[in-house]
Amino acid sequence: MLEADRQFGVQVRLEPEFRKSIDKIAAIKVGVNTPASANAYIPLRDLASISLDTGASFIYRDRSQRYVPIKFSVRGRDLGSTVAEAQERVTKAIKLPTGYQILWAGEFENLQQAKKRLYIVVPVTFALILLLLYGLFNSLRDSLVAMAGIPAAIGGGIIALYVADLDFSVSAAIGFISLFGVAVMDGILNITYFRELTVQGMEFKEAIFHGSEQRMRPMLMTALSAGVGLFPAAISHAIGSQVQRPLATVVVGGMLLGPVLLLVVAPALRSVFLTPPRMGGQASEPAEEDFDATH
Repeated sequence: MLEADRQFGVQVRLEPEFRKSIDKIAAIKVGVNTPASANAYIPLRDLASISLDTGASFIYRDRSQRYVPIKFSVRGRDLGSTVAEAQERVTKAIKLPTGYQILWAGEFENLQQAKKRLYIVVPVTFALILLLLYGLFNSLRDSLVAMAGIPAAIGGGIIALYVADLDFSVSAAIGFISLFGVAVMDGILNITYFRELTVQGMEFKEAIFHGSEQRMRPMLMTALSAGVGLFPAAISHAIGSQVQRPLATVVVGGMLLGPVLLLVVAPALRSVFLTPPRMGGQASEPAEEDFDATH
């Protein structure tokens, strides 16, 4: 019942003497129209089979359809594999009549929707990072080398999840996205300083390793500050920690292992894929010798 801007739930019930037994309910008169356009009353037993059964005490509706909610919790395993096994068992054991359907909602539905969004967010994130790096270095090779720290950070996050016995979740995926930015920042620091050293006249290989040595301290300080700050959240078991633990664990693992691997692997990658800036000057020397010989 609506009264101005207020809404009240109204429940209509028969008098107790009409509903105190199944026979009384079966004898309730129901009005029908006769072929002569007159009103007639017949007992309810002529229209329906009435019995006492166990059923839902409340009828839920969603989108103008009735549904029966069945809830369960997951302990000791991840939500995705649990629901997948439940779907397989339900499909084999239950044959639904026409007009019925099973919808897996709740946290599982939110997980599926979040995965669909991540399928778009992660590639877009990589594309934007690569675009910004190309705008900074004006070189696709330098941009890709700057992103070399991303696999190392991802490996650290995966190892941290395995050690902590945590499953991959949306929260953990957000932690990996956070690691992308930090890993690329470390790559920018290394390559920028490497370029400065080569411009100053330092030898190519010497600039590679000297730059890594000089940038080791700021990289490790950044990693330790973030890792130590999130370490309490990574080991927390208080209420609500189920959401924050995967994210914190991924960030801590990626921050502690990623920069270390980057300091070891990045110099080798730069020595292989980056071109020494003095190759152009060296190529002109044979031309001078040929000129002297002909002269």
